[in-house]
Amino acid sequence: MQRTKRNGAEVFRITGARMGLAEDVRGRQRRYVISMGIRTLSVVATVILWNVERHVAIVTLAAGLLLPYIAVVIANAGRESTPSLPSHFVPAPVRPALEPGNLRKTSDQS
Repeated sequence: MQRTKRNGAEVFRITGARMGLAEDVRGRQRRYVISMGIRTLSVVATVILWNVERHVAIVTLAAGLLLPYIAVVIANAGRESTPSLPSHFVPAPVRPALEPGNLRKTSDQS
């Protein structure tokens, strides 16, 4: 994944870590503002179209009533899930335990 910093330098995400909290909040705020902008346009369209095209006005009114709920649910949906481990992950080798028959009594053992 490639990101661009404010000074124009490219930053590459090379780990499986989640995005930062500030970036997550910024994305949620952006989605909420876009939803509320669409809602505002729906309410304005309802007022304009009420005496002209009543059926379309009722649809825009319904959209204006439902969008706040949808916007809040989307904004509070939670952070992204933790990405899975890379496919080339190799687990540590298992070291076998000693069997009881392999111990030999030496001179310093009594």
